Amino acid sequence: ELGWNYIGPIDGHDLPTMIATLRNMRDLKGPQFLHVVTKKGKGFAPAEIDPIGYHAITKLEPADKPVVPKAISGPKYSAVFGQWLCDMAAADNRLVGITPAMKEGSDLVAFSERYPERYFDVAIAEQHAVTLAAGMACEGSKPVVAIYSTFLQRAYDQLIHDVAVQNLDVLFAIDRAGLVGEDGPTHAGSYDLSYLRCIPGMLVMTPSDENELRKMLSTGHHYNGPAAVRYPRGTGPNAPISGDLDPLEIGKGVVRRRGEKVALLVFGVQLAEALQVAERLNATVVDMRFVKPLDEALVLQVAAEHDLLVTIEENSIMGGAGAAVGECLAHHAVVKPLLHLGLPDLYVEHAKPAQMLAECGLDAAGIEAAVTARMTRLGL
Repeated sequence: ELGWNYIGPIDGHDLPTMIATLRNMRDLKGPQFLHVVTKKGKGFAPAEIDPIGYHAITKLEPADKPVVPKAISGPKYSAVFGQWLCDMAAADNRLVGITPAMKEGSDLVAFSERYPERYFDVAIAEQHAVTLAAGMACEGSKPVVAIYSTFLQRAYDQLIHDVAVQNLDVLFAIDRAGLVGEDGPTHAGSYDLSYLRCIPGMLVMTPSDENELRKMLSTGHHYNGPAAVRYPRGTGPNAPISGDLDPLEIGKGVVRRRGEKVALLVFGVQLAEALQVAERLNATVVDMRFVKPLDEALVLQVAAEHDLLVTIEENSIMGGAGAAVGECLAHHAVVKPLLHLGLPDLYVEHAKPAQMLAECGLDAAGIEAAVTARMTRLGL
């Protein structure tokens, strides 16, 4: 109807037929549409049976390998989000959940079953997910868009023009923030703090543990305007999780440890590593919580009391949360040695998450080495 020549469907696993079809189509004039049908996991029986479970890259083990019990750990950050979503939906009937085909990955399964009329899976269409949220917010709903950090990049135009310019109440639950292990650089959430904090009116939060995530989700839900909570893949430090839905005071950081000379300003889940380093260096540790609005009063207070400020984030150093601290000091004409620790200006290749963090100097050993080197350089 639109001038396309439709051919298919054909079996995408039948290579001779595929090759013959492509050869026949090569010389056809005008736009061509080839419909190919494939089976996810074709050729590997476990993946054919469980295509969702085998969506991500996993290590394949021999069938006869002994099963080693896994260490007990807390819930994944995505599970904390999924539980919060159900709890807040029960408390506020305006809440709706939107996902671009990430129901399982972002843990919306329980929500979709309990509130099917308030659950919207728009398939792999991130731009539409954001614009749909904007439209629903205009009509009085409180949309929560569950989306991976790397995939929100595709909807940046819609985030600005459809949501932020109108100052609409849309909460972005940004999963897979930071490094993502074997999924590699295409799926890493390396830039969200940089591309979110420059948007006027945007509330940007970085939880340091599971309980902070729950509280920040509530904070974003009650906020009048666009809000974002970014959290990593996997599990956290297994912090006790409160069952309430109380929000945090917006723009307020918390001093987690008091020390001397050096202050570590942490944006996110590196808080545990920072506390380890602080014990050895007798440093102050601040859980900044909010990237925007930044707790400027706390930054200025810490700057006045210490000889070196160190910002820590699992985001690109360029334009990230550390840059916000530097801008704050510059705006107030405060001159203070400042060390930024974060993701380097390169694509971090596939590896185990712990190895990737070590390569970027964001594990405890890397943080301590960088801080010690700067202290030596400053004669502290």
